[in-house]
Amino acid sequence: MKTLYVKFVVITIGIMILSSILAFLISNTYYQQKLKPYNDEKITDFAQSITAYTAENPTIDLKEYLENISSIGYQIYLIDDSGEEAFYGAPFRDNSLPIATKERVLDGDIYHGILHFPQETFVTGFFANELKNTIGVPLTYNGKNYALFLRPDIKLLFNEMHYLFGWLLVFTIILSIVMVAFSTKYLVKPISKLTTATKSLSSGDFNVELDITRHDELGELSHSFLRMAKQLEQMDDVRKEFISNISHDIQSPLSNIKGYTSLLENESISIEERGHYVSIINDEIGRLSSLTKQLLLLASLDRSDDLMKKRPFNVGQQMKELIRNYQWQISEKDIMLSYSLPDIEIIGDPSLLHTVWDNLLTNAIKYNKPNGSIEITLEEKGESILVTFSDTGNGLNDAEMERIFDRFYRADTARTRTIEGTGLGLSIVWTIIQLHDGHIHVNNKVKEGTTFIVELPVHS
Repeated sequence: MKTLYVKFVVITIGIMILSSILAFLISNTYYQQKLKPYNDEKITDFAQSITAYTAENPTIDLKEYLENISSIGYQIYLIDDSGEEAFYGAPFRDNSLPIATKERVLDGDIYHGILHFPQETFVTGFFANELKNTIGVPLTYNGKNYALFLRPDIKLLFNEMHYLFGWLLVFTIILSIVMVAFSTKYLVKPISKLTTATKSLSSGDFNVELDITRHDELGELSHSFLRMAKQLEQMDDVRKEFISNISHDIQSPLSNIKGYTSLLENESISIEERGHYVSIINDEIGRLSSLTKQLLLLASLDRSDDLMKKRPFNVGQQMKELIRNYQWQISEKDIMLSYSLPDIEIIGDPSLLHTVWDNLLTNAIKYNKPNGSIEITLEEKGESILVTFSDTGNGLNDAEMERIFDRFYRADTARTRTIEGTGLGLSIVWTIIQLHDGHIHVNNKVKEGTTFIVELPVHS
């Protein structure tokens, strides 16, 4: 397989060759259609001026006069009615000319050989050094009839310029190829580095170095690639942490279940202890069940939004019913709850949004201080609604705020079981809100509390 460098050079040279051929064809067509008639007319006028001058000046030396004309850049052929002929200037490459043509000019007709020169050839008539590619006019000198044929002497007119143009063309082609080769190397080099960096990424090495000093599309591509590498590294870290967290959150209850099951096999334990162990096992099973349910929900949300079943519903009424279900937990922690939940109807998935309110409320209860307070408000703002959950808990530090919506992340960094939870709740909240084209904002004050503000479109 050819390298990009070779392909680029070959394509560029091919374009140069094709462009040259097309330019030649267009130029040749332009000459045949426009310039050739113009040249024919111009040279005919010049030839007629020669005949007019000789007719007005019968005493001049015709041979000397025609030699002077040829010296300024013309090829001339002269024949009289007796068949005597003479050439002046540079010789013609082809001296063939039909006798009938000569006789017609001798009889007074004008021969337009330049205009009627064949168009099939790729070499334009302007450069065809042939006798038939001339202008023929009748000439009378001292009572004798002649036929005068002439054309410009291209070689004499160009003199040494045709060599200059020839070498100029050769050097232009050579220099163009050399410059294309070097410039292509300059353009392809960053792409080669990107290829190497891509191979490094595929092998798990995220520490790649690229030239990001360029200010063109390749520089922008390098910037984007480095950003992608950084994001992939972060995703890899998240993946590893995810595996570690889920392994811990599954292994821990399984170990507890196994341990207490082994204790139950001891027939010497009392009924009270046996009941206590069974209760712990049931709690651990419930913990596993909750974890798997949340994992399945999160996987479904990540896969697509096909599970969403949107319909109009009263979000205020939904949240009031949720609060009634948690009233006993709120009372148990002596938390003061206040809310303002007017009847507002929106279009969304009631089941998924119920999960959002449930997670936010349980977090507000779970992380609140004893004798603290929770305030829940719902208000309509333009085409959106704002739902606010404020608590008087300990709040979050900056590091915790950055990862608050990460999966399996809990502010309980020691991962103790003082506060129950899987660390998936806020990640599920964020995903559901995104599926509803909404936003969630967090206002936080350390040791004072946290406020979650959910913004959802009324008609999503």
